[in-house]
Amino acid sequence: MDPFAITLTLGVIFVAIIAMMISRAGPDLILLAGLTVLIVAGVVTPKAAVSGFANEGLISVAVLFIVAEGLEQTGAITSLIKNMLGLPTSRLTALLRLMLPTAAMSAFLNNTPVVAVMLPVLDDWAKKCRLSVSQLMIPLSYATILGGLCTVLGTSTTVVVNGLMSSEGLRPLTLFEPGFVGLPCCIAGLIYILATGKLLLPNRKQASLQFDDPREYTIEMLVEPTSPLLGKTIETAGLRHLPGMFLMEIERKGDILPAVSPTERLQANDRLVFVGVVNSVVDLQKLPGLTPATDQVFKLNSPRSERCLIEAVASNTCPVINTTIREARFRTRYNAVVIAVSRNGQRIRGKIGDITLAPGDTLLLEAHTSFADLQRDSRDFYLVSRVENSTPLRRDKAWIAQTVLIGLVLLNTVFRWEILPSALLAALVLILTGCVKAHEARASIDWSVLITIAAGIGIGEAMKAEHSGAGPFVANYLTSFSGGEPIAALAIIYGITMVFTNLITAKAAATLVFPVAISTATSMGVDPMPFVVAVMISAAACFATPIGYQTNLMVQGPGGYRYVDYVRFGGPLTLLLWLVAVLVIPLRWGF
Repeated sequence: MDPFAITLTLGVIFVAIIAMMISRAGPDLILLAGLTVLIVAGVVTPKAAVSGFANEGLISVAVLFIVAEGLEQTGAITSLIKNMLGLPTSRLTALLRLMLPTAAMSAFLNNTPVVAVMLPVLDDWAKKCRLSVSQLMIPLSYATILGGLCTVLGTSTTVVVNGLMSSEGLRPLTLFEPGFVGLPCCIAGLIYILATGKLLLPNRKQASLQFDDPREYTIEMLVEPTSPLLGKTIETAGLRHLPGMFLMEIERKGDILPAVSPTERLQANDRLVFVGVVNSVVDLQKLPGLTPATDQVFKLNSPRSERCLIEAVASNTCPVINTTIREARFRTRYNAVVIAVSRNGQRIRGKIGDITLAPGDTLLLEAHTSFADLQRDSRDFYLVSRVENSTPLRRDKAWIAQTVLIGLVLLNTVFRWEILPSALLAALVLILTGCVKAHEARASIDWSVLITIAAGIGIGEAMKAEHSGAGPFVANYLTSFSGGEPIAALAIIYGITMVFTNLITAKAAATLVFPVAISTATSMGVDPMPFVVAVMISAAACFATPIGYQTNLMVQGPGGYRYVDYVRFGGPLTLLLWLVAVLVIPLRWGF
């Protein structure tokens, strides 16, 4: 062993961990910089350093991003979620209805899209249940993490560790094998959340409600003749407590129904008049069976799946000002349809086509995604901006995406396919059937996550005996510290990973500690599988900080959480799972 190489490698890892804790630079750049130092210093060969970029687990994660995008773009699980949530009568029942299906879905879907789909649904649902959203958002994130522990597919972290096992010549885990440890951890975690949530979770407004969007629009939606909402009451259709929006009136066969009762039943061709902010309009557009009431939307020369919502502020030189939208022939001129208008932050009532436009009016448009690029420098508009995530869902293809998901699970369970080929086949089918467009597939891949994984694997290579020898060095130290007891060493490996995953990121922690776990098992002459599973579970079980896992960050703003909320509620949960895992792992993979 080269003392200089060991010192430099451990020094790089130490600096990288500190940098990821205190720096605003992403873990991908920090780990890539650390790997660069090790390559330049000659600690690891370039070929070994970049081997992580060809790792099977990393490529599997990239492909699963595309599969998740296909499920999200088709709304394949949104309607299923709403049916499962229902309308509970107590906080405990609400948490059970939220966490059980969420954990079950997260066992087979990546956590991030599950939370992304649930967030807007949960806003509305919390109001219906008269619960603070801060009592639900952290349980949502934690339930997805706990469910993800039960299968190899559950999180990108478990997929990556499974790929690392293949590169070390170890037998990869089958789809449900992590469940021997993950399922007891999941059950213990869910019980903990149910028992302590009321006491430890805050009860406050979400951050987004403290800074409401001042632009308020009036938008009209039409109930389609084939809508699944037909015959439902306003309450059961989910239209009564939409976040940031309310149903002002219904126009039915020429009659106006003001102050709409929650028991009013929807009929075909009902014209629903809503008032709300732009983000709520996006949610409204994605409800099945509702379409914008203006028939101009159906005359655009691009399919709805290629359109989005755009906000544009009319300038004083815009040729359509001082005329009505109908007289200006807006659709013909711009290949875009005005679906709502806001003036000085206030809604404008009346039929869209009859509104006379004035300079400074903010127009909410439905147009092709290229509209923003074409009109950004136009003198007709002061400002043009695309509304994020506003492309209508391809609900007609939802059954295809659902079938692909079932097929993916069957290929991994019944037919014993490996994750990479089955995920590649699923992604290919989703692209060929139009469930996800090629450009969406490319954009769905989170390259920062992949670089973090690959750079972490490269640093792990540098720790091996044939390079710096830092891994065996640390393993020998841990072995002596544990007194040669495998269970004590297992607890230490789990504990180190547990600390790292909460301070840096799950993927970075897994790739950095993995070689130490292998070296520790080798030095003790025991099966490395228990140590690898400990790293897999511990790295994926991140609860004590918002920065360690992406879903924790995703719910922080909507739930109005502070850093201390995660420490207070997630810290004891982290320790509880440490205890459960260390007790259960040896029962399945004995030393």
